[in-house]
Amino acid sequence: MTQPAMPMRRRRFITIAAAAAGLPLLYPGSGPAAATPLQVWTGSALGADAMLQIQHPDPRTADRLIADSLREVARLERVFSLYQPDSALARLNLAGRLDDPPADLLRLLAQSARFSQLTQGAFDPTVQPLWSVYAAHFSRPDADPGGPPHAAIGAALQRVGYQHIELSARHIRFGLPGMALTLNGIAQGYITDRVVELLRNAGMHHALVDMGETRAIGSHPSGGPWRIGLRQPGKGGKIGQRIALQDQAVATSGGYGTPLDPAGRFNHIFDPHTGGSSWRYRSVSVIAPDATTADALSTAFSLMPLPSVARIAGMLNLQTWFVLDDGRWVTTRETCCRF
Repeated sequence: MTQPAMPMRRRRFITIAAAAAGLPLLYPGSGPAAATPLQVWTGSALGADAMLQIQHPDPRTADRLIADSLREVARLERVFSLYQPDSALARLNLAGRLDDPPADLLRLLAQSARFSQLTQGAFDPTVQPLWSVYAAHFSRPDADPGGPPHAAIGAALQRVGYQHIELSARHIRFGLPGMALTLNGIAQGYITDRVVELLRNAGMHHALVDMGETRAIGSHPSGGPWRIGLRQPGKGGKIGQRIALQDQAVATSGGYGTPLDPAGRFNHIFDPHTGGSSWRYRSVSVIAPDATTADALSTAFSLMPLPSVARIAGMLNLQTWFVLDDGRWVTTRETCCRF
């Protein structure tokens, strides 16, 4: 099995509330100022920028909860990372089979299968062979700017298909030779949700967790919801849309965030049906009850027409924002002004 290329750091699409110099712009809630300041940690998780903001009256307890959260992130990275050679996912990709798999890997693959079925295959964690083909092609100094040969893409597609993953408590097995998984379209959301679960079990009522995707616990300590800014693609740090989160999550996907070639014609969001990369929208944001759902569906919706998205969004009571090629912001129900 070809080993994955070096990780590419994802650009941040979302500006979230911050409480330290040098961090993104704060959009405070309404009401009186919080009596207890937020404790803020920043770093990375699975190659994405990460941030944790919690309010607790005892700073030492807040520090301990942040440390507990980071240990949980590190534990889950040892399960889901493509780039740690001893991770459960890396061992599965190398051997095509993993006995006695970790419960978190089984749980996330079961959730992935449900999202794949819901989106008629637009979400598919088995697209890693396509990444390998594109990464190998564009790593060559004489790479054809038009992309990999059609034959190479076609051969990779023969190893793609979520329905060929066999899951049981005893093992995970690939049904096709040369298959490989990437969970980068859902794992950040899952890790965010596990940290939220840890903090809620510890009695936290006000926190914002961003382990690549963002989820709010309760309201902002100063009153009202947490204020989140969605960036305008191609406009640097400019905010194109502002949303409010309270006990909800938001995730954004966009091809421009991780280009694979110098010209930016190809990106990391692969269509499992055609082998191409998505440029249907410049970015897609999904607001959902949990970050796993928001993460997976922002990836899948990047490949789907708006009527199909509207059907799923209505079924699951989601809010969605799309940035079209001309810069307009569109939901599944209405169009918003250009910023």
